[in-house]
Amino acid sequence: MLRVDRTGQLRNYTKVNTILVTGGAGFVGSNFTLQWLAEETSRVVVLDKLTYAANLDSLAPIQDDTRFRFEHGDIADLELTSDLLSEHRPLAVVNFAAETHVDRSIDGPEPFVATNVVGACRLLETTYRYWRKLPEPEKSQFRFLHISTDEVYGSLGSTGRFSEETPYAPNSPYSASKAAANHFVRAYHRTHGMPTLTTNCSNNYGPRQFPEKLVPLMILNALEGKPLPVYGDGQQVRDWLHVEDHCRAICAVLRRGTPGEVYNIGGDCERTNLQVVQSICRIVDHLRPELPHHPCSSLITFVHDRPGHDRRYAIDTTKIKSELGWRPEHDIESGLEQTITWYLENETWVQRASSGFYRRERLGLGT
Repeated sequence: MLRVDRTGQLRNYTKVNTILVTGGAGFVGSNFTLQWLAEETSRVVVLDKLTYAANLDSLAPIQDDTRFRFEHGDIADLELTSDLLSEHRPLAVVNFAAETHVDRSIDGPEPFVATNVVGACRLLETTYRYWRKLPEPEKSQFRFLHISTDEVYGSLGSTGRFSEETPYAPNSPYSASKAAANHFVRAYHRTHGMPTLTTNCSNNYGPRQFPEKLVPLMILNALEGKPLPVYGDGQQVRDWLHVEDHCRAICAVLRRGTPGEVYNIGGDCERTNLQVVQSICRIVDHLRPELPHHPCSSLITFVHDRPGHDRRYAIDTTKIKSELGWRPEHDIESGLEQTITWYLENETWVQRASSGFYRRERLGLGT
C-alpha cells in the first residue's frame, strides 16, 4: 500500500492499485509502461490518441498482461478522461501525452497548442474534479505527474546548467507550449492544493523512438547508406539521457517526490550533436562492417540550421540526486550500442513506424 508521511510524501510503498498513463504508446511513455509493469504489481491504463509518432507495437510485450489496458482517445476529451478516472479510480496520472518535435512546431504550431496546452489543461481540470471527491486516504495518496522538457529554460552559453529555479525562456513553439503546460500544473497545485509533480528532462535516446529524432534517424540512415544531415556546424550541445534512466527517474519522483515540486532529470552527459552522430557511425561500423558505405562518417552532410536553434542545454541534477537518490546508470557509448542493436533486431517495428507519411524528410525550415 501507499504510505503517506506527515509532509504528504509517498514513502516505501510497493504498489499503486491503478495508474493512468497518457501518451503511453509514444517513445518515453511506452518505455515507462513496460518498466513499471516489470517492477510493480499494479494495473496500468494507457490512454493514447495514436498520432503519427505513437506505436502500439511498442506495447506488444505487455499486450497479454491482465494488468494492462489500452484506451484510444484524446486527453482533451473531457468526457472520456472523466469516464476513465471514474471507472478505474487511479491513484496516479502520469501525463506523457504531447507533440514533441521542434521542427514540426516550427512548420505548424497549432497542434502543439491543442495537445500540449489545451489538452494538458483539460486533463488537469478533469483530474482535479476527480481528485477533490476522493475519500481519504486515497486523496492524500493521489499524484498527478506531468512530464516536460529542459527546453522550457531556453538556451545556455558555454557555462552553467539549468536548475529548477532557472527562469523560463522558451525559444521554439514546442518549448513555449510545454512551458505553458508547466505553469498550469503549478497553478493547479497552488490554487487547488492538487498534489502535482513536474519533471523537466534532457534529450532522450533509446529503443522505440520515432525516427524523426536525431539518434534513430542517424541510425537508420547510416544502416541504409543515406546522408546523415547535421544541422549547422553540429556544435549544438545537449545533455543526453537514456530513456531507461529517464523512466527510473520518473518512478522515483512518483514514489518519493514532494507534491508541488519540480525535478530536473539529466544524464550528466554533454555531447555536441556532431559527436553523437560520429559515435553512432563508429558503432554501426563495428556492428555492421560488411556495409558498403564504410566508414559511415563519410555520409555526414552539414545542412542549413534550424531557425532559432538553441545552442546548449545542460541539467543540474543535484535536487533529484540528493532528495530522491536517483542517478543515471547508462553511459553514452554503451547506451548508443544498445539502442542501435535494438533497431537492428526490430526491423518490423521500424518498418511500421516508417510506413506513414513521414519519410525522414527535412522538416522545420520555417518556410
